[in-house]
Amino acid sequence: MTVPALTSETRWRCTLCGNLTRFDVTRTARVTEFLHFDLAGESKVEETQVLSETVESVRCRWCNAVDQVELIARPGADEAAGAPEQG
Repeated sequence: MTVPALTSETRWRCTLCGNLTRFDVTRTARVTEFLHFDLAGESKVEETQVLSETVESVRCRWCNAVDQVELIARPGADEAAGAPEQG
């Protein structure tokens, strides 16, 4: 099953239980990272650039459903997109 891609105006919702906030996401990513090493040799990632990313599966943390997500609008997405106010 293809997992719907998130955008700045959308979010996931589990179609079985309605969960909006808790998901286990399995993804493959190709990234370039800038690592900073301190004098003791401990590293810290200071910058990450995502070159490509594929979401393989999404599991709902509430009901354990696999790949049962849909895209819905985020709250306020209409206002952020410049939609005229009604009133």
